[in-house]
Amino acid sequence: MRSFPSPLPIDAVLPALCARLATQTNAVLVAPPGAGKTTRVPLALLDEPWMEGRRILVLEPRRLAARAAADRMAMTLGESTGETVGYRVRFGSKISRRTRIEVVTEGIFTRMILDDPELSGIGAVLFDEFHERSLDADLGLALALDAQGGLREDLRLLAMSATLDGARIARRMATGSAPAPVIESEGRAFPVETVYLGRDPRVPVDRQVADAVLRVLAAEPGSVLAFLPGAGEIRRTERLLAEAIGDPAVDLCPLYGAMDARAQEQAIAPSPAGRRKVVLATSIAETSLTIEGVRIVVDGGLARVPRFEPGIGLTRLETVRVSRAGADQRRGRAGRTEPGICYRLWNEAETASLPAYAIPEILTADLARLVLDLTAWGIRDPASLAFLDPPPPAALKEARTLLTNLGALDDDGHLTEDGKAMARLPLEPRLSRMLVEGARRGAASEAAWIAAVISERGLGGEDVDLLHRLEGFRRDRSRRGEDARRQAERWAGSAARAASASRSHAARPSSAALLALAFPDRIARGRGDGRRFVLANGRGAAMDPVLSLARARFLAVAELAGGAEEPRILLAAELSAAELDAEFGDAIAEGVETAFDAATGAVRARRVRRLGALALDEHTARVEPGPAAAQALAQGAAQRGIERLPFSNAQRQWLDRVRFLHAAASDIWPDLSDARLAETVSDWLAPELEGITSLDAINADRLGRALAGLLPWDLARRMEEEAPTHFEVPTGSHLPIDYAAESGPTLAVRVQELFGLGVHPSIAGGRVPLTLALLSPAHRPIQLTRDLPAFWHGSWRDVRAEMRGRYPKHPWPEDPANAVPTNRAKPRGT
Repeated sequence: MRSFPSPLPIDAVLPALCARLATQTNAVLVAPPGAGKTTRVPLALLDEPWMEGRRILVLEPRRLAARAAADRMAMTLGESTGETVGYRVRFGSKISRRTRIEVVTEGIFTRMILDDPELSGIGAVLFDEFHERSLDADLGLALALDAQGGLREDLRLLAMSATLDGARIARRMATGSAPAPVIESEGRAFPVETVYLGRDPRVPVDRQVADAVLRVLAAEPGSVLAFLPGAGEIRRTERLLAEAIGDPAVDLCPLYGAMDARAQEQAIAPSPAGRRKVVLATSIAETSLTIEGVRIVVDGGLARVPRFEPGIGLTRLETVRVSRAGADQRRGRAGRTEPGICYRLWNEAETASLPAYAIPEILTADLARLVLDLTAWGIRDPASLAFLDPPPPAALKEARTLLTNLGALDDDGHLTEDGKAMARLPLEPRLSRMLVEGARRGAASEAAWIAAVISERGLGGEDVDLLHRLEGFRRDRSRRGEDARRQAERWAGSAARAASASRSHAARPSSAALLALAFPDRIARGRGDGRRFVLANGRGAAMDPVLSLARARFLAVAELAGGAEEPRILLAAELSAAELDAEFGDAIAEGVETAFDAATGAVRARRVRRLGALALDEHTARVEPGPAAAQALAQGAAQRGIERLPFSNAQRQWLDRVRFLHAAASDIWPDLSDARLAETVSDWLAPELEGITSLDAINADRLGRALAGLLPWDLARRMEEEAPTHFEVPTGSHLPIDYAAESGPTLAVRVQELFGLGVHPSIAGGRVPLTLALLSPAHRPIQLTRDLPAFWHGSWRDVRAEMRGRYPKHPWPEDPANAVPTNRAKPRGT
């Protein structure tokens, strides 16, 4: 193992690590921030005998970290970057034939292993900062383990992190039955004092971070690293500080992903003598970076993460609380080179409630690219690979549906020819589909430029109009812009080669048409109010009404932000009706649609040309009575309320009787509640409405036929026995039973008609006593009872005393249970 002139804390465990990897292929290294694992471990492994002159790949989660790590290792060797140590990232690389350590981003590695599953010439793959659990890192490790098991038993794999559940990842990286060894470095972090400032949720985080930075600049020496959730908050904080800081020796340095590489490098470079800096950073600065001179950290406690919602097919950025592991990483930035201090914008007690780790991206991301890559790898079931966390089934299903709709997968889930071409491009499936089709029709460069603008946040500006964004990209003379244009041309060349065998004679598509090919489910039509749009997937969206695009009839939409209710359109292009017909004519369906009009209570018809859920054109049409109109009318009846249908009294009582029996024995009798009837209206009512188109034409005869089908013949016969419509009282009168009464099935009867009855009346085979609403001779209520014998022997005495004086012409016997029933007054003279 080679020696190094300047010692680092990680040096103490390097012999043990090298010894382990000499006899075992996999290992896990856990080392705190500042230990030096990123830049020292690759150099230590480079000359190991098992390497046999092959290369080492070091995977980093971000481009900035990859470039910085390569530069620092090259500096350690006294060389320039691109000699022994180089890097390969999306918009550029520095490598040569001499390069033996390549620092690459995780996405680059995925492309490398898909192109060359054997990883020819590679001796080891190091997954740095694996605790961040990006989708590319999880996929890369799963593919590397699969390749190791089937093709490269000699390949070494090392997972490295400062905050990692080492035992869990060691089990997943097991060789045979033994988990991979875990090597831990104690490191040598300088002491960091922690101060809790609390936070007022009513005040924006950018203002509170700015106040905290001003406070620490006045109280502490050294440079400051402040963490904010996103670029918007960073820009606002920068403006606040620029107005408030009067010291010309303080430099303000934003640091986030959508910045030019030179500006990023300036942010992490040492400050000149006599100056200090305030670095305003996103989570990009949590790991892998040492920002010289920083001994003060201000942590806003928030992070912005993508969240994919399978139900709507959109990925939105969500602001969440930082995890405890992330907070520890941020705090550790203050103690990398000297003792430091960390100011946290929350209360100390809240730390325990923070999530232990950030949620792995595989559990929250759009998995379309992952499914495309796995299919290209030959995997149909992700469970067959060693994922640390299995991909969620709902997101997998959504991904397969999207890939099928984009033409990447056939109905059996196999890659189509287009799918194979898409898989070879290092882009999300939507953009690779656009690039392949654009190349087929002679527009590869245009498609590649659109892909660059969409995939690189901030490239070409922030304008909502794609054409303006592309113009800004064309004028961009920054290093980032130049690198992006070169990368776009490489994509265009790859797509042109992939599409060379299937050139199309179709017209060259416009930028808007290309965008629509990538996002067919987000083609939008204006609602006519100059602000709101409806998308082909059925969702709504909105745009700032001051923008000219807000008045467009049709849009191709690429980016949306906000909640599922009505997200904001962030990037779109105006699409003409002619382009829609030309590009999606085969998918446009035309037909007559019927719908219920609540205002008139009738069915209306429209002739509609539709793309997905999007109505492109519609005109009034003649309503044709038939099944479609009947279904629409039935649904309209349900919307207005089942109780408002013109049921006859007998039909209402019939429903009440069935509902009574259902309540008594739900396993036998059907549920005919209004709610259930509304849910099933298409089944029982619609068949009886064919031939009519208005609710006014529904009558009791149609309803009777519809109700008859709701109860089988055997239950209908049984209902007559268990829930009769009438009850015969001792006088011979047949009195109706009210099944809708709150007190249960109720019989309203004059008390004299029950004389001589010693047993309480019941129904449902004697299981349910009737509620007797006892009436006076004038049909006024006397009392409710569900126990007639008890009434005769109890309350009757008081009722008799009161009633015989009020109704002297009617009998009020002392023993009604043995008296003669009557529905008449006493004969004269008695």
